[in-house]
Amino acid sequence: MLDHLGIQVGDPAASAAFYDAVLAPLGARRVLDFGENIGYGRSEPDFWIGPTTTPGNARECHIAFTAPDRATVDAFFAAAVEAGAEVLHEPRLWPEYHEHYYGAFVRDPDGNNVEAVSHVPA
Repeated sequence: MLDHLGIQVGDPAASAAFYDAVLAPLGARRVLDFGENIGYGRSEPDFWIGPTTTPGNARECHIAFTAPDRATVDAFFAAAVEAGAEVLHEPRLWPEYHEHYYGAFVRDPDGNNVEAVSHVPA
């Protein structure tokens, strides 16, 4: 349904360092630098960060990235912690969503709730 998603960030350099680190275990990387905007993806940019351009405080958003398996969720989490992310929820099963939902949640440098999730059995 989505072609791509972009979020505004307060400190593009700090956010780029964070997303460089946490998206690597998921198989994504910077694929396009367009001025101060950075596009991440596997082959083409489908997730973008760019500097805040609107007045007022930003609102928290929730972004969930698909992981192929639980080990990748764990690697995402380790990279996020190494990058200094605030831990919201360590990797675990979330049976209230469905029996195989395995996710980890952290905050990015702008306070967004960022998740990696796998939907496959262990």
